[in-house]
Amino acid sequence: MARPLKPGARHASGASSPAAARDRAAAVARPQREPPLTAEEIQARVLHRDGLILVIDKPAGLAVHAGPSGAPNLEECFDALRFGLPRPPALAHRLDADTSGVLVLGRHPKALSKLGRLFSGRDTKKTYWAVVAGTPPAEEGVFDWPLLKLNTRGGWSVKVSDKGQSAVTRYRVLGRAPGMTWLELSPETGRTHQIRVHCAHAGCPVIGDRLYGTAVPGQQLHLHSRAIVLPLSQSKPPIRVEAPPPPHMLDALASCGHRASPEREAAVSA
Repeated sequence: MARPLKPGARHASGASSPAAARDRAAAVARPQREPPLTAEEIQARVLHRDGLILVIDKPAGLAVHAGPSGAPNLEECFDALRFGLPRPPALAHRLDADTSGVLVLGRHPKALSKLGRLFSGRDTKKTYWAVVAGTPPAEEGVFDWPLLKLNTRGGWSVKVSDKGQSAVTRYRVLGRAPGMTWLELSPETGRTHQIRVHCAHAGCPVIGDRLYGTAVPGQQLHLHSRAIVLPLSQSKPPIRVEAPPPPHMLDALASCGHRASPEREAAVSA
């Protein structure tokens, strides 16, 4: 799910944590390679563009920025998103690699500073769609369980714990099918893996979640950043941007009652 960049991570001023600096240094040392998406492919994913921001439709299965593994990442494509400005845009927040949908970029440092304040102050409204295995305890409600990040030799994960940070996710059922439920989720906090852990703890893990649930071979995570509302200006209405569901979720959504317009389905499948 979406997480604002913390003070120790990359942000508008260009400051970074030692770990982030090492990652960037390692990236520079690696041989240059072609971005995972061509200029035409990443530009086709632009959902909104103005003088301050870009909002793109992030594909599932692609990390948003470089990590220690050196795997391809979305930032490698940002040079094709300058649209006349002297530098590429930068991330205003993050999504998990396996999550698709709405991702906000700032086009210059002033815009990133503004976006940082909005995300940190929880002035944005984020909406996710998920198809989960099973069903939540009610047609709508609130998951209000603190989350604790655990580091182990095998990696890291997140669990519900009284020792963790507060985490609140509102949900409502949008549709059902045998053995699965289509949920709309609105996180009020931005903890790592918040939606995934909350759903799993409620007994309805997100379909395709290998870390907190189960997945058949080749199955992708059924979690999608559906929409965001950004109050960028006091004198103008908030900007609302919506991303169509990804191809790998369409069958499950259709089984649960989702009906997309033919034009949108064609655009998503392209």
